[in-house]
Amino acid sequence: MSTMADLDAVTAADLARAVEVLEGRRVAVLTGAGVSTDSGIPDYRGQGAPTRTPMTVEQFFSSDEARRRYWVGSHLGWKSFAAATPNRGHEAIAELENAGVATGVITQNVDGLHLRAGSRRVVELHGTMRRVFCTHCGQVFDRRDLAARVEVDNPWISLDDEVVLGPDGDVRPESIEGFRIPDCSVCGGLLKPEVVFFGEYIPAEKFREAEQLVHTSSALLIAGSSLVVNSGIRLVERARRRKLPVVIINRGPTRADGRATVKIDGGTSEVLAALAHALPGLSAGS
Repeated sequence: MSTMADLDAVTAADLARAVEVLEGRRVAVLTGAGVSTDSGIPDYRGQGAPTRTPMTVEQFFSSDEARRRYWVGSHLGWKSFAAATPNRGHEAIAELENAGVATGVITQNVDGLHLRAGSRRVVELHGTMRRVFCTHCGQVFDRRDLAARVEVDNPWISLDDEVVLGPDGDVRPESIEGFRIPDCSVCGGLLKPEVVFFGEYIPAEKFREAEQLVHTSSALLIAGSSLVVNSGIRLVERARRRKLPVVIINRGPTRADGRATVKIDGGTSEVLAALAHALPGLSAGS
């Protein structure tokens, strides 16, 4: 387990300040893609991240060709994406919740790793890759069952080759020729993964759930997000209006560095692990 002694002097000093700020408080946690990089899932915007142009919701609904391209890439990436396991950062956040320090976690990620790490209250702002739904009749399908159907309908697809995985669990397919797009087995309607595509709004009730978690907390901890996506910065603004302390852990700058009470420029896994080691011994109040 990481401790302050395992960190460099600057990071350890910043972490000590964060512990002082969070002492006795109930903490809402907001996470982005940087929390999952140590699980082998890349970040869209982190240092060294490849340039990617993810499919927009308009493109997805525009044509069969666009959907075929999406489903081929998504299926090819599914095996690697689903095999990813929680890292020390995910586990540390779950430990903070179990210790009564964290009130829950709001995540911009769709990988489900917080739940698998043991977090109980998880608000998945951008949805999840675990489920697919029919846009016509509303039927919901488990992604594992859909993957099995795709392989039966497209036996030529190989999942054994090395793939370059994207943050949303897809890859860039070399060919989409002949791919049979999965449809709803109930009504034959168009299927869509239960994720918020680029250009699509977060469901209002989901954002209200995230707001409520911040509202019932007395501090906000942000980990692994550059806060480029507006949903994150809006939650920071909610915390600022209530004069809550905001602690940010992220490699590189974020849009809210100027609003942070403490900014720790470091890796989320080691810093969160050290934080979890330090905070459970404190008395978490309201």
